[in-house]
Amino acid sequence: MSMNKTFGSILIIAGTTIGAGMLALPLASATLGFTAATLLMVGIWALMIYTALLMLEVHQHAPQNATLHTLAHQLLGRKGQVIASFSMMFLFYALCAAYIAGGGEQLNDKLNNWMGLSVAPQAATICFTFFIALIVSVGTHSVDIVNRVLFTLKIIALIVMFSLLMPHVQGQHLIEMPVHKGLILSALPVVFTSFGFHGSIPSIVRYVGLEMKLLRKIMLLGSAVPLFIYILWQIASQGVLTQSDLMASSTLRAFIATLSSMLHNPLVSQSVSVFADLALATSFLGVSLGLFDFISDSLKRSNKMTGRLQTALVTFVPPLCFALFYPQGFIMALGYAAIALVILAVFLPVAMVTAQRKTHQKTAQCYQVRGGSLALFTVTGAGILIISAQLLQMAGIIPAVG
Repeated sequence: MSMNKTFGSILIIAGTTIGAGMLALPLASATLGFTAATLLMVGIWALMIYTALLMLEVHQHAPQNATLHTLAHQLLGRKGQVIASFSMMFLFYALCAAYIAGGGEQLNDKLNNWMGLSVAPQAATICFTFFIALIVSVGTHSVDIVNRVLFTLKIIALIVMFSLLMPHVQGQHLIEMPVHKGLILSALPVVFTSFGFHGSIPSIVRYVGLEMKLLRKIMLLGSAVPLFIYILWQIASQGVLTQSDLMASSTLRAFIATLSSMLHNPLVSQSVSVFADLALATSFLGVSLGLFDFISDSLKRSNKMTGRLQTALVTFVPPLCFALFYPQGFIMALGYAAIALVILAVFLPVAMVTAQRKTHQKTAQCYQVRGGSLALFTVTGAGILIISAQLLQMAGIIPAVG
């Protein structure tokens, strides 16, 4: 397998993970302090990379082009397939609708304010969606190429952000303790969704092939890049602002304004805005690619132009319509995204691996994730804890963060 595809696949995983939600991490972890927030992120990363490796273990005994729809039916039967399909569709349609709404708004702002054009918001939203749909419909290779360009620009924006913020980091801000230890539970869903890339795994397997050693490398490196960048971002944000300043910045706009005014540098808000645009675009590419391949497999569409066009319409038209006519509905649905992601990225991999190990004995040729039943039980417990935290926030029993 060429290094070209390997590098591109690593960037697709990293680009899907590092979304605009990264900007909410300082707000979500403001009450925790840097040390507790970092330990929480490392723990969530370990959970997500473990379940990603479980997905690879499942894929090795399936066709190269298998999606979650096929795998769930093969290992869990019709009921498991329905649960997998509903979770995937709910999560990805909600994310796509949110990305379309946010991307259309950002594009409209750039066209009107930066370029001096007079473009209706709906037109900008449709143009943004059409551009992403065109790239995804051509195939994974086109997503790979475009994602490399956007990811490179995103890294440049990150470097500019960090170069502006790092000189102002103060060590005493990074040793502040959690305001209340119970708030760690509240931060779980936000941090968890910031490491979600599992929906793109079948597309990567189809693109790279069933080379387990290479796929493990892609998953590890692709997810390690976001972890490293998230930790740097926490140092830059929590090191510049005091815990009280972060807690007072209850919205992303207020957070950016506080940073800009404190540093007396408008480049801060501009670099954050550019990064948010690029992060949203790369996340939308990765998520819509996973949804496109999933729908193509579920509807048994051909890989020819007509089949891919039909798949594109089913993939992009529903979230576009919701983003245009009822954006509030999907934005509210994003509150349940952590629950759908737990089912997709934790419960289903554990259930499928458990079923598969009953029929495929471990051999020297077969890849099996270490840890045995104890690790599977621990991962399941972590998933239950994250769902419980989300439900308790919705019920108003524990405070919401981020």
